[in-house]
Amino acid sequence: MSEFGVDRSKARVATVEEHIRSENRHDLEALMATFGSDARYDDEPWQDHRTGLQGVRSYYTELLASLPDVAIEVRQQYVASDAIIVEVTIRGTHLGPWRGVPATGRRVEFPLCGVYTFDTQDRLAGERIYYDRGAVMRQLGLFHDPAATFGRLMTVLTHPITITRALLHRRPLSKTDVRDAS
Repeated sequence: MSEFGVDRSKARVATVEEHIRSENRHDLEALMATFGSDARYDDEPWQDHRTGLQGVRSYYTELLASLPDVAIEVRQQYVASDAIIVEVTIRGTHLGPWRGVPATGRRVEFPLCGVYTFDTQDRLAGERIYYDRGAVMRQLGLFHDPAATFGRLMTVLTHPITITRALLHRRPLSKTDVRDAS
C-alpha cells in the first residue's frame, strides 16, 4: 500500500475509533462530528435506513434515549481499502422507548457487526449494522423460543390465526413418511 494509502487508512481508523469513543461517552455532538455532510445510517435487521445528518442524528437520539448506558466493546477491527468493519459487543439497559416498545428495564448484550464507509475527506459516509434482532427481542422479554414449553404456549396464545393456518396446511403422514421415520 502506498504511503498515501497508509495515511488514509490511519485517518479512517482514527475516525472510527473516535466515533465509538463518542458513543461510549454518550456524546451526541462528538459522535455526529465523525460523519460527513452526506451521512447515512442503515440498521439492516429493522430495514431502518436514515439519510442525511438529521436522519442519522434522529437514529442516535432514539438509541441513546432507549439505552442511556449503552456501552460498546470492540472485539475485532478489519481495515479494507474502502471500508472498516468492526465486530463489537453492545451492552445496555432498556430504559426508554425503542421501536414502539416501552422501556422494559432489562439488560441487553449482543454481538453486532458494523461496516463504516467514508467520504473524500475520510469522514463517515455511512454506517451499516447487522445483529440478531431476535436475540435482542428475547432479552427484552418480547420473543420466546417456540421450541420451549413457554414459547409454545405464548405462540398458541398470541398467534391463534397463524397456528390455525399451520394446522390446516399440515399434510397427513403417508406410508412413505412412516417408513422413513422408523
